[in-house]
Amino acid sequence: MGTRRISTGGPFGHSSGGFGLGSFRTRRPASGSDPAGPGRLEPGGNPQTWSIPVDRAQKEALVEELGQIFESSGVVVVAHYAGLTVAEMQDLRARMRAAGGSVRVAKNKLAKIALEGKPCASIGDLLTGMTVLSYSEDPVAAAKVAIGYAKDNKKFEILGGSMGGTALNPDGVKAVSELPSREELIASIVACIGAPASNIAGAIGAPASNIAGILSTLEEREAA
Repeated sequence: MGTRRISTGGPFGHSSGGFGLGSFRTRRPASGSDPAGPGRLEPGGNPQTWSIPVDRAQKEALVEELGQIFESSGVVVVAHYAGLTVAEMQDLRARMRAAGGSVRVAKNKLAKIALEGKPCASIGDLLTGMTVLSYSEDPVAAAKVAIGYAKDNKKFEILGGSMGGTALNPDGVKAVSELPSREELIASIVACIGAPASNIAGAIGAPASNIAGILSTLEEREAA
């Protein structure tokens, strides 16, 4: 019987480390058969889950892409996804997309390389096991969706994350998720510090390098 490479780690074509570029050799399933067997997690109803060997150039390109994600995201949330079915992961992706965010599964080792020198490098310690990244340029959106999804699906376990250079534990992610929406935040900041709305909108729309300072200013105004 012939052999074919598939990536490990469940329904998303990735390794048990969470970000599958590694692969192993296995027997080709019989024509028309379910490679996972009845009642088990489907390892790849989507043809994209069948893996091919990834050369150095592809790995370097992936590291570059992940680096851009880490550099530009206002918030990044890391979670374990072991046990999620294809349909459940698609649901998470749809919710995140509707809020302006994205979901990414990639190899932990490469993600750690991509994190070097980035403001959110602290999340590297969270990248063990089957991990998935949820992120958005908006410093709140991805956290809101992730927390909401975790309430609906206990198999989605939030480990922590980062908002710019601020490391977040699970409680921190929850606190970020409870912040007002981008539009509400702009209105609050305008009211508190009197800055032009266009300037505030630009600051919040950019990577969250200054969001902690903005929130700190709000807290100081309220305490005064």
